[in-house]
Amino acid sequence: MSSRTVIRGGLVVTASDEIHADVLIEDGRVAALAATGTPAAEAFGAERVIDASGKYVIPGGVDGHTHMEMPFGGTYAADTFETGTRAAAWGGTTTIVDFAIQSVGHSLREGLDAWHAKAEGNCAIDYGFHMIVSDVNQETLKEMDLLVEEGVTSFKQFMAYPGVFYSDDGQILRAMQRAAENGGLIMMHAENGIAIDVLVEQALARGETDPRFHGEVRKALLEAEATHRAIRLAQVAGAPLYVVHVSATEAVAELTRARDEGLPVFGETCPQYLFLSTDNLAEPDFEGAKYVCSTPLRPKEHQAALWRGLRTNDLQVVSTDHCPFCFSGQKELGRGDFSKIPNGMPGVENRMDLLHQAVVDGHISRRRWIEIACATPARMFGLYPKKGTIAPGADADIVVYDPGAEQVVSAETHHMNVDYSAYEGKRITGRVETVLSRGEPVVTEREYTGRKGHGAYTPRATCQYLN
Repeated sequence: MSSRTVIRGGLVVTASDEIHADVLIEDGRVAALAATGTPAAEAFGAERVIDASGKYVIPGGVDGHTHMEMPFGGTYAADTFETGTRAAAWGGTTTIVDFAIQSVGHSLREGLDAWHAKAEGNCAIDYGFHMIVSDVNQETLKEMDLLVEEGVTSFKQFMAYPGVFYSDDGQILRAMQRAAENGGLIMMHAENGIAIDVLVEQALARGETDPRFHGEVRKALLEAEATHRAIRLAQVAGAPLYVVHVSATEAVAELTRARDEGLPVFGETCPQYLFLSTDNLAEPDFEGAKYVCSTPLRPKEHQAALWRGLRTNDLQVVSTDHCPFCFSGQKELGRGDFSKIPNGMPGVENRMDLLHQAVVDGHISRRRWIEIACATPARMFGLYPKKGTIAPGADADIVVYDPGAEQVVSAETHHMNVDYSAYEGKRITGRVETVLSRGEPVVTEREYTGRKGHGAYTPRATCQYLN
């Protein structure tokens, strides 16, 4: 028995178009777009009709950077794949790409298998994996080829966190050379971790222990220096590069220069860098710990460069780097020593709304909202046009979005498994109303109707900007 749904009367907004149309869905995929009220729409014979009059009909969000159940600093990210994907759905995101982790001394396969075990049967929405490469050796390099073949097509390396995830320039170069051969995409956490560790040690010796010093030691210049180095190593290797969580004016300038040179270099930023700042890190009574993430929040004046980069396409993607730790019992591990505060912030539920607010505020256009939150991450990570758009043949991952509804962001009402909101009290215009994942209603008129296990693992093609 085929199942048919029609979403009627809305303004369909994709990265390329805005059209008033009915969306016809059959067996979990978009069958057609038809002008509202035409015979095609009337004759479709849908069992389920969703009225989107006065609303936007947009592709489900693709969040290319999340960390569910991630071990860090002696604790774990507070969201499981079950709670995290449910919260994502509430926020209009219908696909996440999470990070499987290779531990030093272990194989990539062991890490990937462990993350499959965490996620399988637990997700409310579809998911894929990147692979964190912590231990580059001959076996690792061979495994990279196998992973690309089976749909894990991106590999993250760290210039930060010596002793944990850190790779030196030689290891990075070898991995980039391999990616140049096998079509994989290297994702880089670009901060000079060796230099930062010196500054951390010196700050603590001076008695500078509060959360705000986390931002002061992780200097923007050390993000820019690492970004520059990563770009040049990728150039030597003949490999593409994707720089994650870009936060600083100087790092944007490095990406812009590389792209002006015609290099296949890409950059993402996150809502926390667009909407929050070092003012939050400096909040009294250890409240600043809520905002400790890496790269760190920057002074407000950096925000203009990030918005400009999103408008000029020198930054292409907004992901969340969702990695939540509760204030009580987790962030508090760093009382008296900022270097022990678990690094990460919640945000998977807030991204689509915050970026719609950016449309309201005039930072970006409606279509650019969909481009940076849906279409480009889908293309970047080999999921397009199955994900990231509303077009015949695409998965029916669709959000009915009320652009006029007003909401106040709060931990009281969010669905992430964390005891605070990074955007507590922020007023936002626009709200998710109904969410379909492969045609199945996950959120129905602000009621959760999804289930764990609906979300399917999704193998990925290689980066679609390189083909």
